[in-house]
Amino acid sequence: MIAALRALRRSCSGVAMTEFAMGAPFLLVAGLWGTEMANYALVNMKIGQLAVHIADNASRIGDTSMLQDRKIYEADINDVIYGAHMQAGPGINLYDNGRVIISSLEVKASAAGGAGQQYIHWQRCRGKKMSTSSYGKQGDVLTAGMGPAGQEVLAMDGDAVIFVQISYTYQPLISAQFMGSLDMHSIAAFNVRDDRDLSQIYQREPGSPDAVQGCSAFTGTPSISPTGKMT
Repeated sequence: MIAALRALRRSCSGVAMTEFAMGAPFLLVAGLWGTEMANYALVNMKIGQLAVHIADNASRIGDTSMLQDRKIYEADINDVIYGAHMQAGPGINLYDNGRVIISSLEVKASAAGGAGQQYIHWQRCRGKKMSTSSYGKQGDVLTAGMGPAGQEVLAMDGDAVIFVQISYTYQPLISAQFMGSLDMHSIAAFNVRDDRDLSQIYQREPGSPDAVQGCSAFTGTPSISPTGKMT
């Protein structure tokens, strides 16, 4: 016993249990905070890319014809909206946690009142988030185009600009305690690619019309009906 005690007294080995117990909470918090921040940055990047994706696709839709300007249909806009849902994936749940607003910025025709003015000809929305456009609603006449002050985009006469806004509430991976604001916002704008019929949005089958994604409704994730229409 005495020999064992003497060996223990001379021993320089040991386990840093106390130091580990004191430092572990700080290391754990730092690791969780870093993980949450990385996920926030990733989701924010996806929201920005989705805004560009929607604006780009919406600027390309329409019939292809060498005889007349491209007509666009409600089904085309629904395809763009559903495509964004597919690209975002179930991890984001874009339309359950956010809202997408698609606007067509145009110049009033010479035959219309206020000819030459920038205005929002039509606007389509999807998403449960209670958010409205920061730059105007359908039918509004705009004095300086659409966009943040000093950075507005303008449509050219006889042309259109597709302006997209996304408002999204971030869903924490671990805890909201690590974050400040959970709101994300992104905008994107693209000129319409080809000559487009700007008179209206058409229905492919007037007898069985496609759903109109009006901005007065706040609906979530879309689905496809057995007839192939988005609901």
